[in-house]
Amino acid sequence: MPKRINPNLAKIHRGYLVSEVAEVFGVHKNTVRAWLRDGLPVCDDQHPMLILGRDLKAYLQSKQRQRKRPCKVDEMYCLKCRAPKTPMGNMVDYIPRTATRGQLTAFCSSCESVINRFSTLAKANELSAIFEVSIGGSRNT
Repeated sequence: MPKRINPNLAKIHRGYLVSEVAEVFGVHKNTVRAWLRDGLPVCDDQHPMLILGRDLKAYLQSKQRQRKRPCKVDEMYCLKCRAPKTPMGNMVDYIPRTATRGQLTAFCSSCESVINRFSTLAKANELSAIFEVSIGGSRNT
């Protein structure tokens, strides 16, 4: 499911046809049929197939949970690699955005693209035990 789909669009007290599900979520009917093959339950095996809204919402929420990739303390998510990665050379820059929050920026150790992670200043200071953190132009080791 490359397109981000909002499961809350499904009304839980309603039954949907395949074409109605496709229209509500803005996907092709064949995409909905692929969801059915993948495990989306139907009311019965007769045509037209009726999909309960609560089953549809639960299915889409479970697919979203499966796609999540939580990062460990020493990792940042690389959009190019589509996976959590450690920064190259354990070097991270902290860029303040507000008085208390900011952004950690580094290079991916695999593909050398820029990776980011939002953090607080206190958390950035704690990460200086793991990384070489540059806060506002000064190096903290």
